[in-house]
Amino acid sequence: MKGSTAPFARVLFSLASLIITLFVIPGGAEASYHFSNYKGTPPIHVLGGATKSPVGMTPEEIKKIYHLPEIGGKGTMAIIGAYGDTTIESDLAAFDKQFNLPVCTKANGCLTQHLMTSKESTNSNWALETSLDVEWAHAIAPNAKILLVEATTQSGANLLNAVDYAASQKSVVAISMSWGGAEFPEETSLDSHFSSVSGAVFFASSGDNGTGASWPASSPNVIGVGGTHVSAFSNGTFLSEVAWSGSGGGVSAYEKEPSYQSGYNIPKAGGMRATPDVSYDADPASGFPVYRAGKWQEVGGTSAGAPQWAAIAALGSGISLPKLYADKAASNNTNYFRDIISGSNGACGYLCTARKRYDYVTGLGSPLTAAF
Repeated sequence: MKGSTAPFARVLFSLASLIITLFVIPGGAEASYHFSNYKGTPPIHVLGGATKSPVGMTPEEIKKIYHLPEIGGKGTMAIIGAYGDTTIESDLAAFDKQFNLPVCTKANGCLTQHLMTSKESTNSNWALETSLDVEWAHAIAPNAKILLVEATTQSGANLLNAVDYAASQKSVVAISMSWGGAEFPEETSLDSHFSSVSGAVFFASSGDNGTGASWPASSPNVIGVGGTHVSAFSNGTFLSEVAWSGSGGGVSAYEKEPSYQSGYNIPKAGGMRATPDVSYDADPASGFPVYRAGKWQEVGGTSAGAPQWAAIAALGSGISLPKLYADKAASNNTNYFRDIISGSNGACGYLCTARKRYDYVTGLGSPLTAAF
C-alpha cells in the first residue's frame, strides 16, 4: 500500500504547489500572466458621436489652464503607436488649419512616419489614438518635430521594437506611449528599453480602469501620467481640477521603489514603485477635439496626457523623474504643480483618493509650467 500511495501524494503536492504559485505569490492570479501574452491597449474614450466642428478643450484653453506658452518646442517628439495609418498627415493638416497652428507635413520635415514593417494592417481604435497623440503633441509644442513610429501589432514585443527604434534616434527629446496593460513578472527585466541615446524622457498613460498599476507606466524609467477632470468658465478660464474616476494608479507588484520616490517618502508604497507620477486632463467630459478621417470627435483618456506631457518636455529645459519629485518637494512647488486634492478612482480608501502632496490617482499633480 505504501508504494501505491506515494505517486498519489506527489500529485497532490504538485497540485498544491500550482495553486500557491497562481494565487499566493505577488500579483495574485495574474502572476501566471507573462510578457508573451501582453497586448498594449490605448486608453482612449470617445464622448458622443461625430460632429462637423470641434467640441472640447481648444489648444488655447488647455495652454491657459496649464500655463503653457502659445508657441515653442525643440527637438523631436516620438509617438509610439501600432498598425498603419494612411490618413494621419491629412488629419493633422485639417486640425492645424482649424486651430491656426503651424503647418506640419512630411515635406517640410516636421512629420516623419516610420512603419516598423513595410506593410501594416489598419486598426480604427489605434488610428484614432494616433490622431489624438500627433495632433495634440503638435498643438502643445508646435515648433517641435514629430516622429510617429508604428509597431506591426500591439503585442509587447512589437511595441518594444518600436520603442527601441525611437530611442535610437539622436534628435528625439521625448517619447510618448499612449498604451498600457496589466503588469507581469518579467517587466523588471525590460526597464532598459526605456533609455535613449539622446537622454529622451519617456511618458506612458497610467490606464483608464481606475485603481491598479499599469505597464509601462510602472517602470521606474517612465513618467506615468494619470488623469483629471478640468472645469472651465465659458470663456475658457480655469475653474477647477479634480481626480478623474478612470485614472489608473497604485503600487506596482514587481518594480521596487526608485530612489526619487523613496527620498520623497510616499506613504503606503511598501518599498515598491508608486504610480502615477503626474496628471493631466483625461475625462472625456472635458476632452479634446480630434480630427480623424473627415470628422471631429471629442476624445479623452489618460492617453491624452502622455503626448501632451511629451510636448511639455519639448517646450522646457529638460524634465526628469528626479527633477519632478524635487520640484514638488521644494517650498515653491506651486510654481510647478497644481496639487489635485479631491476626487477618487475607486473604493479602496487611501490608495484611491486624491490628497495633498502625492496620491495614487494623480501623482504629484498637473503641470503649471513647462520649465521643470
